[in-house]
Amino acid sequence: MKIVVSSDNSRKLDSSVSHHFGRCPYFTVVDIEGNEIINVESVENPFFSSHSPGQVPSFIKELNADVMLAGGMGRRAVSIFEDYGIRCSTGATGTVKSSVDSYMAGELPGASPCRESIEHARDGSEHEPAERLREEATALLEKLDDIIVRLPDKTDEKSGG
Repeated sequence: MKIVVSSDNSRKLDSSVSHHFGRCPYFTVVDIEGNEIINVESVENPFFSSHSPGQVPSFIKELNADVMLAGGMGRRAVSIFEDYGIRCSTGATGTVKSSVDSYMAGELPGASPCRESIEHARDGSEHEPAERLREEATALLEKLDDIIVRLPDKTDEKSGG
């Protein structure tokens, strides 16, 4: 099985998962045999700076992907991947390795359109780059808040509790 993950950098399994697959700078391609990772490759997104609908899913299809994991994805992309027979899962976070492990364990849900895609459908417009960055920053801050809540409290450590 070949799993492609939207990535913010080229550090392969240690790459962080990108919030939106179409605007990620890299894709990490993970080949799995059984439950074992047998190969990992980092591929630049040729459509990082701009793309038209369908270009990125077509590129992922050319990579012979069986699965596409991303933090978020638009409604049209989900539909195109379905037409190609490529399973999608959104909501991936953390590193590529942790997201692939979560997917393999059945812990990642199927794909649902990201908030931005839903807003596009409602108002029919493309958001300005600054607005897209604000939305991504808000999503990252929400993830950070979730992580901070799970960290041990320093006062508990000092008091032995």
